[in-house]
Amino acid sequence: MTDWNVEDARQHCEVLQADFLSHRALIIAANRGPVTFETAEDGSLQFQRGEGGLVTALLGLCRHTDATWIACAQTEADADWREGSVVLSDDGSAIRIQFLAPEASAYEGYYNVIANPLLWFLQHSMWDVPRAPVIDRAAWQAWEDGYVTVNCLFAEAIAEQVRATSRPTLVMLQDYHLYLVARFVRTKMRPRERPTLLHFVHIPWPGPEYWRILPPAMRQAILDGLCAVDILGFQTQEGRLNFIRTCESYLPRAHVNFRQGRVWYRNHATHVRDFPISIDVGALGQLAASQEVAEYHSTIQGGVGDRKLILRIDRIEPSKNIVRGFQAFAEMLELYPEHRGRVQFLALLVPSRMDVDEYLDYLDELMAAAGRVNAGYGTSEWEPVRVLVGDSYPRAVAALQLYDVLLVNSIADGMNLVAKEGPIVNQRDGVLILSEGAGAHQQLGPGAIVISPCDVYATAEALHHALVMSPEERSERAARLCWLVEREDITTWLCRQLETVAELNL
Repeated sequence: MTDWNVEDARQHCEVLQADFLSHRALIIAANRGPVTFETAEDGSLQFQRGEGGLVTALLGLCRHTDATWIACAQTEADADWREGSVVLSDDGSAIRIQFLAPEASAYEGYYNVIANPLLWFLQHSMWDVPRAPVIDRAAWQAWEDGYVTVNCLFAEAIAEQVRATSRPTLVMLQDYHLYLVARFVRTKMRPRERPTLLHFVHIPWPGPEYWRILPPAMRQAILDGLCAVDILGFQTQEGRLNFIRTCESYLPRAHVNFRQGRVWYRNHATHVRDFPISIDVGALGQLAASQEVAEYHSTIQGGVGDRKLILRIDRIEPSKNIVRGFQAFAEMLELYPEHRGRVQFLALLVPSRMDVDEYLDYLDELMAAAGRVNAGYGTSEWEPVRVLVGDSYPRAVAALQLYDVLLVNSIADGMNLVAKEGPIVNQRDGVLILSEGAGAHQQLGPGAIVISPCDVYATAEALHHALVMSPEERSERAARLCWLVEREDITTWLCRQLETVAELNL
């Protein structure tokens, strides 16, 4: 592990980006843009940059070439601004941002009916199939007049941008909102005009048996769209293999090659790879050293006292398996009463899609589960489970510094970046308990205690084992996790995609 150098790897990635993009233009297409505009009191338009390593990494590419980011307007101010260049980096480099403004009814169908929840629930294996989904006339209208329409708008904007430059263009499509875009782009452009198309899917891709939920016409349109890209990226090897299996099962006249990771369809080769996404280690370290995090650190430490801390940080989503996490904690307290009064379970939960009934119901369910643990085991001096609902990244980072055990027991996750952030900032040689359903398991399994997400008993045993683990084992595991994350940070994720484009001579 000592032979590998973080700084050398970052310098290599920087040189690669500059060289790769020296003769190419870049288009990034995603549902959301890197900034959100709002109208100030004086009537001027002001913007706020999006948070997260993904935005940072993709904007980092824009220093080296002419770049355009195409997205759907999220606010009225976005729609009013429409398009133009914005400076988002200290070196003064700018990115052109173009906001699309589909009709409200089209966006509703595209985003709130098809993308969420239909595709999201399907790809996270969350549908209670005997009861849901119900794909009725309204769902089909949302597909035709929403999802198809908005994907077509993206394709038109991309084609227009590609034609406006004389340079070869790389188009980087992001996630499950834009599955049809690549086929529309190829249809709208002559062969020698077409850009290199790379699509990265951030969420899991289940096996072909689960895709049977979708009607054949929807399913085939999605596979047809994705097989129009040149490189298709997934978070894990499992996702990559599942996609190829799905094409083999449901895409007529597709020829698949598992060994080479390739699907040949409509006289075109789609190269299927896994590029596990990661975090911006440097930016996270800077935030962890900030005064705001230090103040949260002090507050959380005061609340925990001399107890050990079990932590989970999640969006409020059924796929995160929060209820079973509380049940496992209760099981541990029952099996190992010596932990009663000596452990604090802190759950920092971020509201997500509260306008979707399934998510709102799940909030009620998880709060009831936490209440049952507190009623069954709590005392006047000890509240076993404390749930804080809200969105504060500095508070989350402070809590990650303090955990003795970090519980990530999601049923299905594309990656789960909390599992990677925790080991980087933790100050207690904290132990990671990691679900085999999380994409992070592929990389972090060697340093974590790995559990099956539905196995409450095994999770309870894992919690106990983590709490009583020897200092030597804790230290060794923590160091291994840190090394695994640092050697493959967000820059590495991006560079591997560029390296693949270059290796395939696309």
